[in-house]
Amino acid sequence: MEQKDLMEKIVSLCKRRGFVFPGSEIYGGMANSWDYGSLGVELKNNIKQLWWKRFVQQRDDVVGLDAALIMNPKVWEASGHLATFTDPLVECNKCHARFREDQINTSAPCESCKSKDGFSEPKMFNLMFKTFIGPSEDQTSIAYFRPETAQAMFVQFKNVLDTTRKKLPFGIAQVGKAFRNEITPGNFVFRTREFEQMEIEYFFAPPKDDEEWNAQFELWKQAMIDWMKNDLKFDMSHVHELEVAKEDLAHYSKRTIDFEYEFPFGKKELYGLAYRTDFDLSNHEKASGQELKYTDPETNEKFVPHVIEPTWGVDRTILAVLCEHYREEGEEEKKRVYLKLPPRLAPYKVAVFPLLKNKPELVEKARAIYNELKEHHMVAWDDRGNVGKRYYSQDEVGTPFCITVDFDTLENDTVTVRDRDTAEQERIATADLVSYFANKLS
Repeated sequence: MEQKDLMEKIVSLCKRRGFVFPGSEIYGGMANSWDYGSLGVELKNNIKQLWWKRFVQQRDDVVGLDAALIMNPKVWEASGHLATFTDPLVECNKCHARFREDQINTSAPCESCKSKDGFSEPKMFNLMFKTFIGPSEDQTSIAYFRPETAQAMFVQFKNVLDTTRKKLPFGIAQVGKAFRNEITPGNFVFRTREFEQMEIEYFFAPPKDDEEWNAQFELWKQAMIDWMKNDLKFDMSHVHELEVAKEDLAHYSKRTIDFEYEFPFGKKELYGLAYRTDFDLSNHEKASGQELKYTDPETNEKFVPHVIEPTWGVDRTILAVLCEHYREEGEEEKKRVYLKLPPRLAPYKVAVFPLLKNKPELVEKARAIYNELKEHHMVAWDDRGNVGKRYYSQDEVGTPFCITVDFDTLENDTVTVRDRDTAEQERIATADLVSYFANKLS
């Protein structure tokens, strides 16, 4: 399958089946604005919940935070975002379309109007989304939507430390929205102006040497690999590590690795891992006048902790998961399209069908099974068309199992359970369904 075709098929599937819709579509849409539909919400929630379970619930050294989207603007002065959070912008001399200089060939024709009139000199464009607090719109009421979730975890470091009484090393985790006024968003949900992050700031004592902080760095690198391999079920040959060159590092970073995924539109950044040293806490301590040091309980030594920051993009994870698990089998009339999603990520775990919807006794039995399973899993009810079309529909949205209630069910209280990946069927007693799926979906 051509990579371009794959992208077109995924975008089409997402709208047709209710994963992702164009934002504000009835008003002509809004460039690179996307809304998650009923299945998209479930997939997104499953990814976030699985991430939280792995990196917070199952660890003793990470706690959570949910911070405000708009913070005191002094936060962004101290963090360096107002001064350095910029991209180089160029403008077409003919149509005035704007592009990031590092993402186009400025010696080639304009991508928008095909003009060869060239581009303006690059200007640095700040990516912060500006807003105003209160009734007046003047310099004193300017505020910004956060461009990352990280800063709140630094600003709240002392409060989290005092209330949880955690000892170093420990981390603060957050899942939430961030906003960047991107010059050239695109590639479906890959690059948008409003997006969601899963992020951890992991604090530890100032390292004695490079080997010490590199040890922490490597532990988190492996944790991120385990997430992709074991939870998202990626073929790891599709994932590549890029060591970011020293001259390209962010202002706060001493070392950064990007995990790049082979998307249909090219090898692009999926996740990032950075060693931020003590840059953020030191800057916030200086700017706020508040002490943000940690006191070692054994030596009483005070110091500003250093930080390793692993970052995961939620929306990019969704796109990578869809690309990774899209499957086609057969040809023409026998062609089957399905999402081979790991069961824990699938929006619906099970679909329940009455063989015929005009037979009340079948519908009643199917409804009873549906209601029982709904207490344990997200379950779909489907009585449209013939059973073959229902299988096709559920395959395309990634539902791992389908149950058909037929006339044999009324005789012997068993149902047909079909496996999405193999298309094989088996008869299961209705009394065993809860335990059957608990085992299959664990």
